[in-house]
Amino acid sequence: MRPYSDKTNVQKKSYYTDRYYVAPSVPKATIDSDEVFARDVEVVAMVATVQEAYIQLGHLVLFIDAVDNKKALTLLKDELGYEMLMEMSCIDWLAKRGEFEVFYELLNVTTARRIRLKMFVKENQALESVSDIFRSADWSEREAYDMFGIKINNHPYMKRLLMPDDWQGHPLRKTYPLQGDEFAAWYEVDKIFGKEARDLIGPEIRDAARIDRYDTTRFARLGHEVPFGTNISQGEPDTPIRYQEEGGVFLIKRLDATKTKTLDNRR
Repeated sequence: MRPYSDKTNVQKKSYYTDRYYVAPSVPKATIDSDEVFARDVEVVAMVATVQEAYIQLGHLVLFIDAVDNKKALTLLKDELGYEMLMEMSCIDWLAKRGEFEVFYELLNVTTARRIRLKMFVKENQALESVSDIFRSADWSEREAYDMFGIKINNHPYMKRLLMPDDWQGHPLRKTYPLQGDEFAAWYEVDKIFGKEARDLIGPEIRDAARIDRYDTTRFARLGHEVPFGTNISQGEPDTPIRYQEEGGVFLIKRLDATKTKTLDNRR
């Protein structure tokens, strides 16, 4: 099904030197600058291996070993009051360091303090599910598996969340083609009509921003709209652009296109 070349190191083979822009880093403060966060780090270090800790934009950022994720999150909720899991997601760093970065964003609703717990997970390494501690982790962990292929142990219902169960690949990996691959292009055609209908139907177009000037309603070109079924092989007639009914609308000033101004520079 997938005749294209191996994409294992596709990020390292970029033809463009500026393709992976690295934004300037936000300043980091030491944990000693905040007594509460400093104490939180000491408590977490009692049950998990703390690799790095700093404060950034008012958040405590804490890197731990991935095998300690459940112990650390249990302690943060039960002992330190971080009772709300705001988000759990991942970043694909496979090409750069052979790992995923997984993070949990936690909120203490009493003190309005936030902790971002981070860890690095190898491609075939499994995380322990924390859905029994934070119910919001249920779908987030399923999404991590669906989109990135990160395995979650002891999840109550570990199956794909967004993609069909028989989908091939994980769409948020950086090696996954932006517009899908052969499997994505023919998935619904093969599923509904069978592969023998490929020549009749053609591949799917998975570009949500694509506009076809010859779409079925002939309504894609502003200023050149024509009725359905009109023959435009000899050219498309101009259609006056009107922004409002004649006479305007109550309390709304009629737009005068001749009085508009295009900014020379962005503000």
